[in-house]
Order: sequence, then structure tokens, then C-alpha cells
Amino acid sequence: MAYTEVSLNDASIVVEAAGLSELLSIEKLAGGWANSNYILTLKDDTKLVLKIWNEQSLDEVNYLLSMTSYLFEMGVPTPPPIGFKNGKTMMVKDGLAWTLLPFVEGQWLESNHSSLYSLGVAQANLHLVKPPVELKNNFSMGDTLFEKLFSIANENHGWTGFLEMLKTESDLLNERMSKDLPSGIIHGDLFPDNVIGTKEKVKSLLDFEEMCYGVLAFDLVMTFVGFGWKNGQPVAEHWNSLLAGYQSIRKLNDDEINALPDLHRLATLSIAAWRYWQFVINFPNTEHTDRYLEMTERLDKELPF
Repeated sequence: MAYTEVSLNDASIVVEAAGLSELLSIEKLAGGWANSNYILTLKDDTKLVLKIWNEQSLDEVNYLLSMTSYLFEMGVPTPPPIGFKNGKTMMVKDGLAWTLLPFVEGQWLESNHSSLYSLGVAQANLHLVKPPVELKNNFSMGDTLFEKLFSIANENHGWTGFLEMLKTESDLLNERMSKDLPSGIIHGDLFPDNVIGTKEKVKSLLDFEEMCYGVLAFDLVMTFVGFGWKNGQPVAEHWNSLLAGYQSIRKLNDDEINALPDLHRLATLSIAAWRYWQFVINFPNTEHTDRYLEMTERLDKELPF
């Protein structure tokens, strides 16, 4: 994993460029596999997040900042990028984008009834937002990543058991699943470290890097992949709480309900593939090398839908 070390002086330059109060302190912020994140505390007690985008191009960051700003304007609870005095929302240093965001006080959202009900409400409201014209329609952890892994396997004669399984499963799911399920804006990665809350409700949705135009019910079950399991088993109460909150805003139709098992299987495979790409191929030989197995071990479990 690439990481950018930032000094107090480096951060002070960024804060000054935004016309903000003097910087008092900087500390690393946990979380994030593709970015370097820091909490900045200013002289007026304001707290900000400094994010250095280590794995995204400048064009990709510009796109993501535009999408995040749009969602904020549409009422989605997510921190908008802070503008600099030159009118832009990012600085470029050593070829990387540096951005500032408001710091949201809270904790990673817990998997209790009220929190998951609140998350379901927030996700349904996101799904009702009109997609902007510029929104991409490619989910980067889905078929695109699968094909990249298969191409690497072909080039390197590296067809592992996992990749063979992934190819078989993805082919079957593509044949079986309906192409006409309701679609719109999806987050694509609502896992606990992407949701800030209190002990009872959502405060902010973070990291819309997988945001795209996609199947809405797929996004819902992806959230269940992140929040709905404990000790390797699905928790029916967690699903029921998430679904109740969601359906208080947007009802699933019969086709969506029937597709839930296949959509959940695809979501589980997508996370497994991302972890395999990140920790087996991209950054091998770490303590995370086998993290993809957590997902593959879920494929034979009975689901609450």
C-alpha cells in the first residue's frame, strides 16, 4: 500500500491555501486502503481531514469530488470537499491530489437495530437521488475487475483455484440474473469503515469511490455483506433491520426480492476479488494475504432472504 507522509509544515501550506485558521496539529487517521488520511486541528478548534489520493489519477479525483459535491447538494449526508482560494477543490503535489474535507465527529456505525434501520433509510434516500449525467456506469469491483484478474491469469499462467471458481460463478450469475432490475446511484461499498454514526443512527456516508449507476438491490445486499455477518454467519436480525429502514423509504419489487440471493453472491464475490487483487497480486505477502477467504467461506451459508 502506498502512503504519503505529511509534515506539519506540508499540512500548513494546504490549510493556508484554503484561507483557513492556523494549523495546530496533525495526526494520522485510521482507515482507507487507497488514500493517506490525516486529522488536522486548527487554532479555532476546527477539525478537518486531509486526504492524499495515492491510487487515483487527477482526473479520477476531479470526477469523485464533483460527484460528492452533487450528492451533498442533493441532501445526502456526506462531507463536501472544501474549496481553496483559487476556486479549486484539490491541490496537486508531487503528481498527487491533496484535498480537505470537514471532519465528522462520531464512530464507525455499529450493527444494532436502530443503526441499521437508519442506514437503510439513508441508503434508500441515496437511491432516490436523480443520477447526474456524468455518472459512470461501471462498478469497478465487479465484472471489470474480474476480467482484469482473468487476463492476468492468462498472461502469467496463474489460474489459481480461486480464479477458476470466480470465473465459473461469474459466468453463471451473468446468465441467470435479470438485466432489467431498477437501477440508479449506488455507493457500492457501504462497509462499517465508510459510515460514521452515533450508537443509534447514521451521521455521514464516506468514500464514494465505487459510486456508479448500478442495480439498487445489489447495493443493498452489498451493505449486508459489510454489516450483516458475525463470526462467519449471516445475522437475520441485521438484515431485517436494514431492510425495514430501506423499505420505509423505497419498496423492493418482486423481481428485486427474487434476485437477492444472486445479487448477494455477486457482491460477496466482488469483495473477494478486490481483496485478492489488493492483497495477493497488488500488495502481496502481508498479514492480509488471505482476507479474500473470509468472503469465499460465506458462499455456502444459508441466507435470510
